Amino acid sequence: MPPGGKHAATRPATPCRPGRGGGKRAGRHGADPSRSLQTTGPRESAHRGIANWPGPCNDLRDMITLAHLLDPAALAIVGGGTILGVALRTPLRDLVRAIAALKTLGRARLDGDALLQQIVALGRIAQRHGAMALDRTVIADPDIAAGIAAIVDGASASDVALLIRHRRHARIERHVAAAEVWAGAAELAPAMGMVGTLIGLAQMFATMSDPTAIGGAMAIALLATLYGALLANLVFMPVANRLRAQGRNEAFERARIEAPLVALAAREAPRAPLMSVA
Repeated sequence: MPPGGKHAATRPATPCRPGRGGGKRAGRHGADPSRSLQTTGPRESAHRGIANWPGPCNDLRDMITLAHLLDPAALAIVGGGTILGVALRTPLRDLVRAIAALKTLGRARLDGDALLQQIVALGRIAQRHGAMALDRTVIADPDIAAGIAAIVDGASASDVALLIRHRRHARIERHVAAAEVWAGAAELAPAMGMVGTLIGLAQMFATMSDPTAIGGAMAIALLATLYGALLANLVFMPVANRLRAQGRNEAFERARIEAPLVALAAREAPRAPLMSVA
């Protein structure tokens, strides 16, 4: 008879199971149970059983570990609380602009050289055919289009300068408002994580008589803080910083188009006729 008894010879191989239980079974049903009890403790036996798992079992163990970090209740508390807080403290127009600004994160940086070349080309057209010919040109940039429209209407150089400066400042304010929305979300997310932690602790203390409910409440308490920190530092704050950087670059590049447009307006401004002296 084999050392393990009749059951050791006829019992099929135990399939791999995640957790510490698989390691304990591996130690109990080995070739010599009495020797296993003498030479290894339960922790070493469990570790040895986990180490002997085949490749798919290790992948399953990793998946279960990641699944333990997902808690819908904690995510709902942090995510929903952050969204609600941002919506309550932000005007609807700024909130819509902040969401729309996400599509600009993948764009290349604005280059003012292309805008300057377009203004030079428009100046050549005005010099050859007059300022009224600029009214038939197609201009994609809104600031240049507004400046050329003012020049065609006969605005003075000071009026064109004031118009371009006002449009640049308005654009800067829009960029700043969009970045502040995401920065505010980065401030609220850790606070909502602390709220989730307090809710989980309160639930845990309320269910102390039921040991099976303590684990779920403790998971909410811990994961809510984790979600708040991750959302603030890996999502919201990077978005806010990138929007600020894009706004600074665009403000600098658009400041370069003011002087050429003002010079074009001064050259094409209508001159008052000289009055003859009787």
